Amino acid sequence: MTVFYLIGLIFFCWLLIKATSIVTGSLERLSRLLHLGQFAITSLLLAFATSIPELVVGVTAALEGRPSLSLGVVLGSNIANLSLVVGAAAILGGTLSVAGQWAKMDIFSVFLSGALPLILLMDGVLGRSDGLILLLVYVMYNYGVLKQKPADLSRPAGRFKLTILDHSGLPTTRTDKLLAWLFFGVALLIFSADMIVKIAVSLAQNLNVPVLVVGMFLIAIGATLPELSIEARAIRQHKAGIVLGNLTGSIVVNSTLILSIVSLIAPIRLGAGKESYLLAAAVFGLMFLLFWYFVRSKMKLERWEGLILVVAYFIFAILEWNK
Repeated sequence: MTVFYLIGLIFFCWLLIKATSIVTGSLERLSRLLHLGQFAITSLLLAFATSIPELVVGVTAALEGRPSLSLGVVLGSNIANLSLVVGAAAILGGTLSVAGQWAKMDIFSVFLSGALPLILLMDGVLGRSDGLILLLVYVMYNYGVLKQKPADLSRPAGRFKLTILDHSGLPTTRTDKLLAWLFFGVALLIFSADMIVKIAVSLAQNLNVPVLVVGMFLIAIGATLPELSIEARAIRQHKAGIVLGNLTGSIVVNSTLILSIVSLIAPIRLGAGKESYLLAAAVFGLMFLLFWYFVRSKMKLERWEGLILVVAYFIFAILEWNK
């Protein structure tokens, strides 16, 4: 039975990514057809493009009374981004150069955003008041980013990101067809997220592990596929800056916006998954320190350092599953 659950989870994670591609592709084409400005759909696309899977799964889990699943997905995605994803990017590219501004400022936005929900969870509950705090932090962060460098699809990085995410083959000239594809994509997102939550709960019961752990690994890995796709292409085309920008955006959106929405719908309580959560929270801090140590002096992440980050992720996975 466990094998069937795993196959089902893999299939619906793939379906979720495909639905994300359809939604982002149709929205991007609609924005061009309707001549929307940079502060409309285009800005939203750049902000949410790679976090749509985590967002939809999180909201679905909260509505179905399993908000801890969303916490597992977010925490697992953040750890994977800081180790598995960025490490794989360094291995593929040989070295991953880090701009001075990113190393001095943005990297701390990553840490503070990722650490804030962990601090708020020290009492064992991420309640609605905590959700409002996270939402406020997200708004403040975006205000600062847009004030410095407004998001625009006319920028090469924006076009590159959406081009990679869009494998939908959608029409480009008919608004009615694009709207039909958009509604189809949204329906597919909701359906696949609902199935992922149901299978995750059944799998957790079958394996006798907290649902948080299933979210932290099996679903989180599936949800980070857009990031892996973007970064593999970015490395091959020598666009390392996109890798780090995507890393920052994903962790900030995951830790603030997604968890704020989930906790506003249904407060997150640790319960049976407290030990797994504490280990993951400690590992997030250690992964950040390891990554920061590697890049702080020479402003680059070398291949052997990326390999260490990837190995560290698998050690974490082994410890978590054998606890």
